[in-house]
Amino acid sequence: MKSSRLLAMEILLAWEKSLEPLDQVLENGVAGKGSVDPRDRQLVMAMVYGVVRWQGYLDATISGSSTHPLKKMKPLTRAALRVGVYQLLFMDRIPESAAINETVQALKRAGQPKWLTGFLNGLLRTIARRKASLPAPDDAAAVLSHPEWLVERWREQFGAERTVRICAANNLLPPLVLRINTARVPVEEYLRLLRDNGMECERGRFAQEAVRLPAFRGNVADLPGYGDGFFQVQDEAAQLVTQLLAPFACGAYLDACAGLGGKTLHLAQLVSEGAHLVAVEPSEKRRVLLQDNFCRLGYKTPELYPGTLQQFAEQCQDRFKGILVDAPCSGLGVIRRQPDIRWSSSFEGLQRNQARQRELLATAAGLLEKGGVLVYATCSTDPLENDEVIRAFMQEHPEFLLTQARDYLPPAAHFLVDAAGCFRTTPEQGLDGFFAARMIRKG
Repeated sequence: MKSSRLLAMEILLAWEKSLEPLDQVLENGVAGKGSVDPRDRQLVMAMVYGVVRWQGYLDATISGSSTHPLKKMKPLTRAALRVGVYQLLFMDRIPESAAINETVQALKRAGQPKWLTGFLNGLLRTIARRKASLPAPDDAAAVLSHPEWLVERWREQFGAERTVRICAANNLLPPLVLRINTARVPVEEYLRLLRDNGMECERGRFAQEAVRLPAFRGNVADLPGYGDGFFQVQDEAAQLVTQLLAPFACGAYLDACAGLGGKTLHLAQLVSEGAHLVAVEPSEKRRVLLQDNFCRLGYKTPELYPGTLQQFAEQCQDRFKGILVDAPCSGLGVIRRQPDIRWSSSFEGLQRNQARQRELLATAAGLLEKGGVLVYATCSTDPLENDEVIRAFMQEHPEFLLTQARDYLPPAAHFLVDAAGCFRTTPEQGLDGFFAARMIRKG
């Protein structure tokens, strides 16, 4: 059975090589029988996510203490150093001696020569001695632990001070946020249930059905009421986006990009009892997960279309009262939950996304009835994927009118709407970063 440190290093190497989503690489790494003691699984996850979240800061710290350039080190050596330094600087419950010795032993188990493990041992001990004098996060991109191109782009968009706050928020462990299924349990009753089980919890700040668990780090399925369908995991910003399809009435509604189906599930709760809900999702794996969650929450399963939106539009004769286009995007607004996104994104990727987003929005527009509501949303903070998409769409589709999102949100969320009437949030507000525009087809 591998040590937790060695497994963390191997997972980091696999992620760096493949650049697949970190959660998938991590799950594959810990899933193998005998790969790690189940009691150490949380430690592996904490080290892996922590290293990726703070990689820029860790690398700056290592480079400032080593005469050997970080870029010239072997990938395994870099991974070992990052794991070791992360423990020293961020994991207070692990004694310095254990952080150093266990990391060195992991590198030995990986078959590395004595001179290399000696180098690792010496450098970790040097950093441990210098810990009190190391720089705290400031406005240097490396110390903020975000790529320089992204920090510069945010400085242009948000200003220097707000950029620092956004980066700082992205580097913190976010709270777990639930949307309570009020068809099964009232919000206050579920809060009492959590407190009776000794859990710290509070009502959401913006969304009426939201509950926040600031310190929860366990398995969501172990929360009380999971099997009874009392909740789904969903950030408050995502909960507010779905409400922009109001007012809900009888008729047909379309989730044009269902994905894992968080907003599809919320939409099923919001639409009137006689409404017909359709969800488009080409991935069979995601459709199965979506169906499972519909069963767990007790909602009527929607019509699931197993293809792309373009394929659906080509064969669909119906017109919809409301359409949600939760477009695939960079995910720059959810970096605090998926820290690897910061390293895998690029400006060129944003440009490629925009072309696809404009195509999806135009296709969805053709399926909307006159007087119907079209909501375009992303979990991105970048104008390329948001404002510019809407600006181009409105120019190309004069039959649509951009409406005021504030009119469909709780009063506490009104300040999250900009001067143009679009909904937008950023991580330093305690929310995932989202953008949404609400439009109607003129009747």
